[in-house]
Amino acid sequence: MNENIIPHTFQISIKDRRVGNKHNSFLIWFTGLSGSGKSTIANAVELELFNKGIKTYILDGDNIRKGINKDLSFSPEDRTENIRRIAETANLMIDAGLVVLAAFVSPYKKDRENIKNIVKDVNFVEVYVNTSIEECEKRDVKGLYKKARAGEIQNMTGISAPYQAPESADIDIKTENTTVEVAVKQIIDFITPKLKLENE
Repeated sequence: MNENIIPHTFQISIKDRRVGNKHNSFLIWFTGLSGSGKSTIANAVELELFNKGIKTYILDGDNIRKGINKDLSFSPEDRTENIRRIAETANLMIDAGLVVLAAFVSPYKKDRENIKNIVKDVNFVEVYVNTSIEECEKRDVKGLYKKARAGEIQNMTGISAPYQAPESADIDIKTENTTVEVAVKQIIDFITPKLKLENE
């Protein structure tokens, strides 16, 4: 069947869309434990970019699992497929000329490497929202840790499933020692050169 799949070549290219938007397009991937602050920081970064006229879109774990990935569980295999589908979705959005912000636990190194392969290294910015399990449990915004400790949730990252922390993330944000505002500035400072088109 695969030999019958022939991609169509369209007239408007990724370069055309980037030029039209007046900025580059790429993926900012926020990884960290549940409750680490990924979505909060991603939301604040998007607002800052939006106010600068940058075309953006956020992909978030809970929202994706209610739609595209509602058929997936939290088993290791389904987690891998969850991340693969999100990466492919982000890749389409990069092609559309957007800066994509994705906030997902994404606990496995191999899955994060695969994201990089799908969107290409040059289009990938990894942000490690580095918050200890103790702090995440204290926050427990969604009550997930309490349920996991009570045995009501299986495969909870940090409790009954592993989290493989990035060893060399582009940006490492230790949320226990910094504010959201400082974290946003750190990310904006890092991506500002990346937003510029080659001929600028």
